[in-house]
Amino acid sequence: MSQATTLARVIIRQILEAGITDAVISPGSRNAPLSLALVAAQKRGLIKLHIRIDERTAAFYALGLAKASNRPVPVICTSGTAVANYHPAVLEASHSNIPLFVITADRPAELRRTGANQTTEQARIFGKAVRYFSDVSGGAYPLELPLNALQTGPVHINVQFEEPLLGDDNDAWLDGLKVNPPKVFDRKKAGTLASKSTRGLLVIGHDRGGLEVAAVSAFIESLGWPVISEDPLTFAQANAHASLFLTATPIAKDLAPDTVIVIGRTTLSRSVNALIKSARSTFVIDPRIATVDSDRAADKRFTDLPELYVAPADPEWIAKWQKYSERTAKVVKDVSIWSEPLIAREIAANLSADTALFIASSRPIRDLEAFAAARSGVITYANRGLAGIDGNISTATGIATHHGSAIAVLGDLAFLHDLTGLIHHDQVNLKIFVVNNDGGGIFSTLPQRGVEGFEEVFGTPHGLDPAAIAKSMGISGKTIDNTAELSKEITAPIKGLSVVVLDVPNREANADLIKDLAEKMKSL
Repeated sequence: MSQATTLARVIIRQILEAGITDAVISPGSRNAPLSLALVAAQKRGLIKLHIRIDERTAAFYALGLAKASNRPVPVICTSGTAVANYHPAVLEASHSNIPLFVITADRPAELRRTGANQTTEQARIFGKAVRYFSDVSGGAYPLELPLNALQTGPVHINVQFEEPLLGDDNDAWLDGLKVNPPKVFDRKKAGTLASKSTRGLLVIGHDRGGLEVAAVSAFIESLGWPVISEDPLTFAQANAHASLFLTATPIAKDLAPDTVIVIGRTTLSRSVNALIKSARSTFVIDPRIATVDSDRAADKRFTDLPELYVAPADPEWIAKWQKYSERTAKVVKDVSIWSEPLIAREIAANLSADTALFIASSRPIRDLEAFAAARSGVITYANRGLAGIDGNISTATGIATHHGSAIAVLGDLAFLHDLTGLIHHDQVNLKIFVVNNDGGGIFSTLPQRGVEGFEEVFGTPHGLDPAAIAKSMGISGKTIDNTAELSKEITAPIKGLSVVVLDVPNREANADLIKDLAEKMKSL
């Protein structure tokens, strides 16, 4: 029996005993011992394997699986540049506390810095982005520490495999296996949050800091304060369209809070963030304070939902928030021109209950925050750890795999950025809506608009047809440009992977429309 095979089987057996049910592999030679051990485990029905040929795609796919299941997902690759392609997903996992279990195969340590093929410094390649790292060699390695560390974010073990890489095909090493997941760390009591403020505000970041929806909903009810949610599809109690109506200075002044409680991170709206900064006191509730956000500023910080001792909110204060939200809703409802705000409004309104929805960064997620009516029942996901547009298709496919089906809303650049995520299209039920404005529409709504060279370095028009690209890969693709067809596509059954391109007016016209809507807020 080769030492590589022995070590791989020891690692995989522990993974199975920890209750891990899915693993993602990118094909390679040096990781063959791990891949073959997993094939044997899958043959016995002990784990499900997902193969992705592109390591960046593989890592984001595993991220989506882990995000949706809230369970560790190993992602396994060979040595060399393959490892580096995991880095973007590892960073996203780190800033979102996602249990991504990175297992990289390596040559023996003595080959480092010798000019050996496909050998580089893989040890600690992800730096502080992982909660635990180990450079593994020999014939055995206990996974207790890395498996426990996964409870707070990504983990990396770099496994040195000596040749020969192949062993026998005996699967007796899987006999007598007993699943015994690691014990969840007992958290210290979160403490108490006391406030006498009658003008308090609760702001909920898009992923709620990883806290459960039910727990946050109960917290909302106990608190009794007005609520802003960056994700308006989860909390029907939220005051919708806040990022829009708070752009009006008179409204922002009228709604200036005395105290703000922030759950998770608020990363989207400048108007909301400005309102938070205007408060006399701020409380932050976010488990990431213990890991990546350790310098987060607030009057008091909590890593879990605290016990509340708060004064009742002033009824007039609550009524003001409701008034501005309802008046803005009427303005948004009157948008009839085919546009990005209308698309966001219609998608949010027509999604059926229990739909799993992935929303890309840049404009789509901002449009949903600003133009969607508050509701509940949709299971929303987004890569808001670092808010990148990379790996979005792959993350969405991982989410769809867990839920059985899903919808994704992407911008055209996010779509083009992750085309390799479309390769395994026969294995997922996912409908991707691509909002196509031929470039980086977000920049037309930011201060860069109009500067010299804008179109070349910010607008970045590509002139490509996403539907044609999908069809060239054997995927259903169509283009639509009206509300009736959009409503039909949103409610249609999801079968296989399909791409629906939403061709919208040019980026400048969209920016002007959003500006006009913001102007209307001044006269609410």
